[in-house]
Amino acid sequence: QVQLVESGGGSVQAGGSLKLSCRASGYIFSWCGMGWYRQTPGKERELVSTITSDGITTYVDSVKGRFTISRDNSKNLLSLQMNSLNTEDTAVYYCAVYARGSMAHIAGWGQGTQVTVSS
Repeated sequence: QVQLVESGGGSVQAGGSLKLSCRASGYIFSWCGMGWYRQTPGKERELVSTITSDGITTYVDSVKGRFTISRDNSKNLLSLQMNSLNTEDTAVYYCAVYARGSMAHIAGWGQGTQVTVSS
């Protein structure tokens, strides 16, 4: 079965950087698109960035130029490099895997990792 395990969250001051990782297992990683989402209390989960199986990336406007999504198919690893963090980036970050051939249907979620940015 699909398993996604995030790591790399923590606390950082505004302007700092963090790198999140998501280790995947239970499916053929290279076949599927992946995404990073985030959620704050009382709000809906928000899509942050996606990467297709071919490496095509997208970003929500608020993180463009600051965040970089990447994948290492040899290690079944998804990453999110986050630079120039601000307090509005504070959230629980989740990685997600999309069903093969679709970037619309999520096949699994990680457990989430907390990112806290202080001013």
